[in-house]
Amino acid sequence: MTADPKFLSFSDVPERSSRVREDRDRGGDAGTTDREFDFDRTFEAEYARIARVIARLVQDPGRAEELAVDVFWKLLHRPEAHGPRVGGWLYRTAVREGLDEIRRQKRKTRYEAAARLTAPAPTPEQVLYQTERQRRVQAVLSSLAEREASLLIGFSEGWTYQEIGDALELNPGSVGTLLRRAKDAFRREYVKRYGNETR
Repeated sequence: MTADPKFLSFSDVPERSSRVREDRDRGGDAGTTDREFDFDRTFEAEYARIARVIARLVQDPGRAEELAVDVFWKLLHRPEAHGPRVGGWLYRTAVREGLDEIRRQKRKTRYEAAARLTAPAPTPEQVLYQTERQRRVQAVLSSLAEREASLLIGFSEGWTYQEIGDALELNPGSVGTLLRRAKDAFRREYVKRYGNETR
């Protein structure tokens, strides 16, 4: 059972985070320690949000938590990201990790199908439909430009235009226009791939 990210502290994160913990204790990369930056506090403040953003994409909370740890490992080794805009850097990196994971899973699925390693088990029609919709949304998101996908995910998280602008380093006044364009791009790509749905 996956732990609720809201209640995690850095010491609670899965075993794979040991490399992050060890690197943090050594001060990250030699000669690049930022004494002003509190990694533990940043982790505790941002981990749940980052894991949730990735889970929106990959639809697997456990895998999302693993990828979130990878995001923080990258942060530890990117001292130029240590500062007041760290939340935006984390968000952009999380979206990139999630999109990369979708692409990896798509490749894996193709390889398995080609090798006949898996056979789809029969499922109820309603579950099948929902699974297919999620797969289609993932496929379309992964085909969009990274900024468009980031805008749509932030919007689906219920963020304000100001929050989206801060995360993506955009003028908040332009977010509405950019978001409409991203929605249009998503809709066009969805219809192009799958046609208009009547359900």
